[in-house]
Amino acid sequence: MTITKERKEAVVKEHQKAANDTGSPEVQIAILTERINGLTEHMRTHRKDFGSRRGLLGLVSRRRRLLDYIRDRDPQHYLDILAKLNIRK
Repeated sequence: MTITKERKEAVVKEHQKAANDTGSPEVQIAILTERINGLTEHMRTHRKDFGSRRGLLGLVSRRRRLLDYIRDRDPQHYLDILAKLNIRK
């Protein structure tokens, strides 16, 4: 359900803009997407785990707010992020 430290570092390196960039919206969205994918797999096997379901919905909402922020600032960049992370609109 959680991502390992090594996987998180790899995701940050892949999506960061500068060497010390760990908190930009793009990086946060990428990390949230990794966590969402892991929880989605968990929910496929444990359908009645409502605590995890609530956490998953919270992560999706947080990612949606960050995506809305980027969409308002730069619509083309928003579409690029959706395509790169394979996120549906």
